[in-house]
Amino acid sequence: MTALTLPDIAAQANHTFLPLDWVGMCNIAVPVLFDGSTLPATADAGVSLDDGAARGIHMSRLYVALDVFEDQTLTPSLLRRVLDGFLQSHTGLSAAAFLALRFELMLKRPAAISPLAGWKAYPVTLNAQLKDEVFHVELNVELDYSSTCPCSAALARQLIQQQFLADFSERTLNHEDLLTWLGSAQGVVATPHSQRSTAKLQVRLNNDIDALPIKALIDQAEAVLGTAVQTAVKRADEQAFALANGQNLMFCEDAARRLHQALRSMSWLSGFALRVEHAESLHAHDAVAHSQWHW
Repeated sequence: MTALTLPDIAAQANHTFLPLDWVGMCNIAVPVLFDGSTLPATADAGVSLDDGAARGIHMSRLYVALDVFEDQTLTPSLLRRVLDGFLQSHTGLSAAAFLALRFELMLKRPAAISPLAGWKAYPVTLNAQLKDEVFHVELNVELDYSSTCPCSAALARQLIQQQFLADFSERTLNHEDLLTWLGSAQGVVATPHSQRSTAKLQVRLNNDIDALPIKALIDQAEAVLGTAVQTAVKRADEQAFALANGQNLMFCEDAARRLHQALRSMSWLSGFALRVEHAESLHAHDAVAHSQWHW
């Protein structure tokens, strides 16, 4: 019996001549090798369809090209090779290739005081593009931190002052009474509000860098913010965190400015955009600030 040739519908001519900007697949399960560990990731892979007469692209060729991530360390040069492969497998059809990888980077973080430590997951997205032989990579990370409102802190201090006058205006002050009062609920009648906050950083890497400085970016951002959320804690760690928040009051505008200055000092990036969100505990809405440079 003569073997039948399988039909290739995608190779048939398109009756409506119209190029398309992006054609491909989203949410492909793929393992990526980074910093010595294999991480579960999802990928979006696509190319432009510049030949408007072609009905479609060869999606299976994009899918197979992602196999390299399983056993090769994730670097900008590897991303470039994958995108080159996308275009080589679509010669005559496509002039641009795109790839997005999403995964979580797990970092072990020590407690502030005690010997405890715990894991934190940081969402990471890599966006790579090769168009007209121009290649660039964008690195996106998210991290959580605590923010205490400066206005709320000032109002709380004023209430504590008023309570002090009410309790001691007609009493002789002595050290023991004052110390007891400061440690009582009667003395600290108000506390400032604080909230878990999120920083979303998008940075474009210089073309001469062949590393993904994800951890360096996270470490520097958490350092300038000063109050990264904690993992495993004992009471001593919780107290240290309360002290750090009390000495690190910030509006969302303050957080955005700190991050902007920190990112400007990083020589391995050529541009960035950032967004901070303070999930208000006072309001039912969030406070937000944006900043960018060469974006």
